Amino acid sequence: MTTEQAPNTAPNTAPKNPDVAIIGAGPAGLMAAEVIASAGRTVAVYEQMPTPARKLLLAGRGGLNLTHSEPVEAFTARYGEQAGRFADLLSGFSPADLRAWAEGLGIETFVGSSGRVFPVQMKASTLVRAWLRRLDGLGVTLHARHRWLGWDGEGALRFRAADGGESTVAPRATLLALGGASWPRTGSDGSWTELLAARGVEAAPLRPSNMGFEVPWSDHLRERFAGQPVKSVGLAFGDRRLKGEFVITETGIEGGAVYALSAPLRDAIEREGWATLTLDLLPEQTESAIAKRLGRRGAESLSTFLKKSFSLTGPRTALLREFAPAADLSDPAALARHIKGLSVILTGVRPIERAISTAGGVRFGDVDDALMLTRLPGTFVAGEMLDWEAPTGGYLLQGCFAMGVRTGKGMLGYLGTP
Repeated sequence: MTTEQAPNTAPNTAPKNPDVAIIGAGPAGLMAAEVIASAGRTVAVYEQMPTPARKLLLAGRGGLNLTHSEPVEAFTARYGEQAGRFADLLSGFSPADLRAWAEGLGIETFVGSSGRVFPVQMKASTLVRAWLRRLDGLGVTLHARHRWLGWDGEGALRFRAADGGESTVAPRATLLALGGASWPRTGSDGSWTELLAARGVEAAPLRPSNMGFEVPWSDHLRERFAGQPVKSVGLAFGDRRLKGEFVITETGIEGGAVYALSAPLRDAIEREGWATLTLDLLPEQTESAIAKRLGRRGAESLSTFLKKSFSLTGPRTALLREFAPAADLSDPAALARHIKGLSVILTGVRPIERAISTAGGVRFGDVDDALMLTRLPGTFVAGEMLDWEAPTGGYLLQGCFAMGVRTGKGMLGYLGTP
């Protein structure tokens, strides 16, 4: 993939005005580029960062979770209010299609014990390099360190390069895939909202998603347990219940199980100023069985008894002492209730810059089925720029890849026969 700003590369030979300009070199943008270039169209990708796929590479540092293996009905339900729309999108590029695509790049995948799908090598960098080689072979050109400035008076795209020079490009169709506002160091800073607003496209406010929450810890708990995982617990909020793990941080809690409940917890905090997350510290045991065993404690200290009888130690015991009233710790029935339903008060949401992803963005009502903006014919939108959210576990990436395929095909339809 030819890069204008990379050293030791041949001069960029991309046409001044390609068929398609794609702004943003993340999963959605690069997938659309592949679809379009495979059909013989000229494609130029513009990325404000020095290298493409920065957020994908960062997300894959500990193992790239590409998608999930659960049945399609359960899979699409993960997209909440947009479940029906994503059922349609995934019908065009399913989790099985994504795995086959990766294998076509030479990247073998496997299903983990949780049902999540990973590359065997557990690296994002290997996949990205193979993908860029394919795109290069298809003639896709990459213009790195090019920041999009909007449109000029004639409707051409404006860019500023790293050296401060400005240029314009007038493609026949444009895809905007600039991400949301999480992890801004990867290039997703949300500044595009003002550019679209100037053209009459008002986006829903960008909000953190898959983020941590603030908890007013005691100094003792923060000093002793910040950074430690809380494993094999149940979490509940409203009518949603799940089992998983999370991490105690200096400011509160974060982690996979918390992210799965982040949307309703965030909404509650925005409405009320706080939310109550309920923890089940012993999800495999019943409250009555726990109370019965607690009643046989005798003279042993509570900590010793909880450790010997329930293997309840470390951060789980600390949480129990943090939130259960002291008087209830000596009452078997009351203590059993807290073990099975410990109320943890969340007082705030961590900043959007530290979130895994974002909600908000361009509303689906402002795009057609091909994800083209109805106010700006010829301009398409994909990825986190649109107003949707999903938990971690492969659902975010799958959604972005599927939208890249949809917009790629939609742009080909818009361009018509070469």
